[in-house]
Amino acid sequence: PPSAAANLRPGAEQKVVFITARVHPGETPSSFVCQGIIDFLVSQHPIAKVLRDHLVFKIAPMLNPDGVYLGNYRCSLMGFDLNRHWANPSPWAHPTLHGVKQLIIEMYNNPKINLEFYIDIHAHSTMMNGFMYGNIFEDEERFQRQAVFPKLLCQNAEDFSYSSTSFNRDAVKAGTGRRFLGGLLNDTSYCYTLEVSFYSYILGGPGSPVPYTEEAYMKLGRNVARTFLDYYKLNSLVERPLAPTPKTR
Repeated sequence: PPSAAANLRPGAEQKVVFITARVHPGETPSSFVCQGIIDFLVSQHPIAKVLRDHLVFKIAPMLNPDGVYLGNYRCSLMGFDLNRHWANPSPWAHPTLHGVKQLIIEMYNNPKINLEFYIDIHAHSTMMNGFMYGNIFEDEERFQRQAVFPKLLCQNAEDFSYSSTSFNRDAVKAGTGRRFLGGLLNDTSYCYTLEVSFYSYILGGPGSPVPYTEEAYMKLGRNVARTFLDYYKLNSLVERPLAPTPKTR
């Protein structure tokens, strides 16, 4: 069997990317984006191999399974909007959040683990394209560093809009994963909400909207995964095919 990746050897420092999706059951596109991330990361693609060697991805693809099963639009089985209860989730009323939050706090307290990214995937009912929400910090340098990942993603994904990406701290969003974990984790961690339109994306210029398909959502997921290669400057480690291949986006 192939030897374990360096980042999984006992005692190795781990850089962790934590991804969650489908906290709102009606936002089905978030599942397709998450599926794209997972399928890419477990594939034999040369970029996926490098990512697995250098990063640990922890993914909770469905934070609200009860709501999905029941066909709810926003709430859990007990009528809670789970994305407003991160601050103090109950093991009884919000069990998925409670479990994920405990795991994140355990990792945060482990000196061998650097929890570098938290990305929560949603779908948006009025905006076009993919875009992100980030947090606002007093520290200007930290604020600038937080903008790096969405800028790189914008270069990799034609349907991702940096101009729609925004950084906020309005009170309505205080109980969301991004906001709560952004306040809990230290300044080397980046917390985002990744939003993708229910409908369409508009390519550069005043073109007409292109309807999203399941495949296009999954492609956005693949592009999110690939962006970590650029972020961590791992491009030189990717095995190049011997024959030139057409560049795919």
